[in-house]
Amino acid sequence: MKDSSVVSPTPALGVGNSLLGLGDSSAVEAILRVMAEAHGLDISRYEDAFLWKILDKRLVATGLQTIAAYAGHLAGDREEAEKFAHALRINHSDFFRNPLTFALLEQVFLPGLVEAKKKSGGDEIRVWSAGCAAGQEAWSLAMLLDELTGEAPSYRIFATDLDGPDLALARTGVYSVEGMGNVRSRHLRGCFSRHGDFYAIVPRLRAKVDFSVHDLLDGDSASPAASIYGAFDLIFCCNLLFYYRPDARCQILDKFCRALSPGGYFVTGEAERAIVSQQKRLSAAFPPAAIFQKTNFSHR
Repeated sequence: MKDSSVVSPTPALGVGNSLLGLGDSSAVEAILRVMAEAHGLDISRYEDAFLWKILDKRLVATGLQTIAAYAGHLAGDREEAEKFAHALRINHSDFFRNPLTFALLEQVFLPGLVEAKKKSGGDEIRVWSAGCAAGQEAWSLAMLLDELTGEAPSYRIFATDLDGPDLALARTGVYSVEGMGNVRSRHLRGCFSRHGDFYAIVPRLRAKVDFSVHDLLDGDSASPAASIYGAFDLIFCCNLLFYYRPDARCQILDKFCRALSPGGYFVTGEAERAIVSQQKRLSAAFPPAAIFQKTNFSHR
């Protein structure tokens, strides 16, 4: 995720205890400044171990031996700054990535949302796929909702991430045959059209998903601009929170809680369940899975 705020010259990183053993506070400060100036990217928001891992990879890629040498190289090479920024983006994604989560959504939670929406007279189920990477998560949700909804209620999915090649791929809705392993045959037949070695999302689903740029650490925006007012019945944000420092996690989770409708559900990755459990406005909806609900509401 990209933070659009200007970075402080004092880094938040644990420089003296870096995993690389190459701690150099002045060099790290220089890297912070370069990334803030080149990309508006506050890298101090990232969790230390993740950031040092990326720095280590870039040292290997550039053949440099120290953080100080890399800082100097980064300052004079915008292409390297682009590569560094891209490496910080969490972009791995698969269709129906967590089988338990998607099975529960398909069989329990999404049907429950549909029925609740019908009873309340609501005309649309609203979903936010945050940090959507190349779009597989958003399209997976669209496949399930396509089978459950009709004219009333309908559904709309707002999928967001930082601008880049992954978001561009998500907008195309075109994926290689090799990437379709988790997609069931009925979804392949009903939700895609085959074009040689690629599958393309059908127009029916494309009309229901809006992809846009959104910075989860931008304090001036509470939800995707395309959604207008938030009020989401379901928010998905998987395998992203643990890459950030605790203060950034809290900021992101606060944004999600404000964007959720009363009784709305929040889904995260299994490795992030403990992080989300600390958020008092969310309670476990089904403990074996990382599915939470806005507090004071329980699943029926």
